[in-house]
Amino acid sequence: MSDLGAESISLGILASHGGTNLQAIIDACENGFLDANVSVVVSNNSKSYSLQRARNSGIPAFHLSPRTHPKEKDLDLAIEGVFKKYKVDLIILAGYMKHIGPSVLKTFHNRVINSHPALLPKYGGKGMYGDHVHEAVVKDKSNESGITIHLVDENYDNGAIVSQKIVAIDHLGGVDSVRDEIQRHEHNFWIETLNKIQKGEIDLDKVGVQTR
Repeated sequence: MSDLGAESISLGILASHGGTNLQAIIDACENGFLDANVSVVVSNNSKSYSLQRARNSGIPAFHLSPRTHPKEKDLDLAIEGVFKKYKVDLIILAGYMKHIGPSVLKTFHNRVINSHPALLPKYGGKGMYGDHVHEAVVKDKSNESGITIHLVDENYDNGAIVSQKIVAIDHLGGVDSVRDEIQRHEHNFWIETLNKIQKGEIDLDKVGVQTR
C-alpha cells in the first residue's frame, strides 16, 4: 500500500447518484486547490450522473454492479481490479450506497474513506443515510449536526473517524433545511480533509489504529 503525503495522490471514486461531491473534488484538482487527480470513477448505477461528470472531464468511468457481476465476489474483485489498474492511492465514497467488499478493503486497507452527514457515532449504522439521518436529527430537536469523514470497514459507519465538522442547524426548518445546511459545508470539508491527508497532516494508518 502506498504512503500518502508529500506527493500528488491518485483518487478512485465510488458514487451512486448525482455526484456533487465528485464534482467538487474534480474541480479542486483541476483548479490546483488539491494536489491530487481523480484517476477513475465507478458507479453501481448505470444512469448515475457521476459517470457523465467523470466523462465530461476525461476521466475513465465504469458501471459495475450486480447487473454486470451477479456474484458478490466477482463484483468485489472487478472493483478491486479497476482501482489497481488505475493505480489508485485512495478510494473515496462520494454518495456510494453499497457495501464495500472484503477484497477491496483488504487490498486498500485504511485507504477507503466515506463521508456521513452527521456526527458519528450519532445517527449511524445500517439504514442511516441521506434524509433518514436528517429526520433523526430533527426528531431529536438538535441544534447541531455535522459531517464525519471516516475509514470504511466491513460494518456501516463503523470505521475510525478521520475528521469531523460541527454544523449549527435549525431543526425547526425541517429535514430540507438541515440537509441544505449540511451539504453547504460538505464539499469544502472534503477538500480540506483531503488536503490534510495529501500533506501528511492526517495519517490514515495512525487513525486506523483505534476504532470506536
